[in-house]
Amino acid sequence: MRILFPASEVVPFSKTGGLADVSGALPIVLAERGHEVRVVTPLYRTVSREQLRETGRTFTLQFPFGDVVVRTWEASLHERATVVFLDVPQLFDREQLYGDARGDYSDNARRFAVLSMAALTDAQAVGFEPDILHCHDWQTGLAPMALRRGYAGAFPKTKSVLTVHNLAYQGGFQKSELPQLGIPWSDFSPGGVEFWDHLSMLKTGIVFADAVTTVSPTYAKEISSPQDGMGLDGVLRAKPGGVIGIVNGIDENEWSPATDVYLPARFSDADLAGRAVCRSTLLETMRLQPPADGMPLFGVIGRMVEQKGADLLHAALPVFLEHGAAVVVLGSGAAKLEQGWKTLAARYPLRVGVKLGYDTGLAHLIEAGSDFFLMPSRFEPCGLNQMYSQRYGCVPIVHAVGGLVDTVQDVRRGEGTGISFRGATVEAVQGALQRAMELYQSKQTFLEVQRRGMRTDFSWDASAARYEAVYAELAERG
Repeated sequence: MRILFPASEVVPFSKTGGLADVSGALPIVLAERGHEVRVVTPLYRTVSREQLRETGRTFTLQFPFGDVVVRTWEASLHERATVVFLDVPQLFDREQLYGDARGDYSDNARRFAVLSMAALTDAQAVGFEPDILHCHDWQTGLAPMALRRGYAGAFPKTKSVLTVHNLAYQGGFQKSELPQLGIPWSDFSPGGVEFWDHLSMLKTGIVFADAVTTVSPTYAKEISSPQDGMGLDGVLRAKPGGVIGIVNGIDENEWSPATDVYLPARFSDADLAGRAVCRSTLLETMRLQPPADGMPLFGVIGRMVEQKGADLLHAALPVFLEHGAAVVVLGSGAAKLEQGWKTLAARYPLRVGVKLGYDTGLAHLIEAGSDFFLMPSRFEPCGLNQMYSQRYGCVPIVHAVGGLVDTVQDVRRGEGTGISFRGATVEAVQGALQRAMELYQSKQTFLEVQRRGMRTDFSWDASAARYEAVYAELAERG
């Protein structure tokens, strides 16, 4: 099949979250399975042009808000997977992808309308007629609509798939943007693009796509319910076949403790000796004392936002830190939550190490050197760190929601690989931490849990096969 894959971020070129990991990994696996994939993404300031080749291909998109001239560059992910970069400096040559310290960029609706239209226009220009248009989140939500409207003649057989990576980000804009984007007012209705008297680019994608997927089976059920559907559950339930949940895979070449270039010592499930070296290096790097005898080292990596439950950890951890546990934290986000970690580090300077921002090498070291990984997310569409953790023998402690349910089996269920708890409360988190202490002190049982996690298959192959099945079913509809 030929697959057109517009995405607002793609590893290794740009990243703010898990979408980038999917956009960088899934096309490669699909290409390895014989498909031809064309990824289209903006040329952000952060992308080094040294990695790219200029195509000499230029085209102009005509919008009511003005003409947009697009130059294109390319790079290869695989011999069958090409990344096309959209060079539009006035829209994409900015410090960040979606916004700055003042908030989201005010012209995001126009920026990502350009991404949607340019993906289709560029494919048309090079004679790439896709069987599937696979879109991702609100940033490409206008593409399925465009496919059915202005591009229907060019791509009469193309079917569209929209993957919802996080329903909380819906691409809501003032309805005054409709005429500027060329969307007719007749589409501004509850059955169309309207959502609470605003334009919702995510809803637009859901309504016009031929199929909607999301990144885990449990999250698919959650967002189809009134409780967790964030106002879009009715639209999702109305899709033929409902929302299809497919768990993300991980790049097992990048995330392999046996070959990881970021680690001071490598290890495997057969020989865990290198973990002790990684643990010592991590403590030294973060200038922490080793935990007291029988007490673990916890790791935290992620955005410091309410969704991720950092505030629950701020309240739950002190009693365990008092008894000699330690925690290493990497991430950034809301000022209040960043301050919460700073306050904890000031109170326990030899037990709490915090680095604000992101550091790839440190992220790998935290997974390799921590005993447990803390992930008390209030909701989690899929999550990747809990899979990385298991791969590295770092036992995850997770809130039983979304993809965390689908990828972590609680140790109480026999062949478990982690600890899960229900209820986003301080008491529930403390209960899970207490269970972790008891597991850690039972050395043989803890070792068995580590090894089971390390042997779990989180590769992209199974996920890619599920996407292939979705594509094939759509193609058969004709």
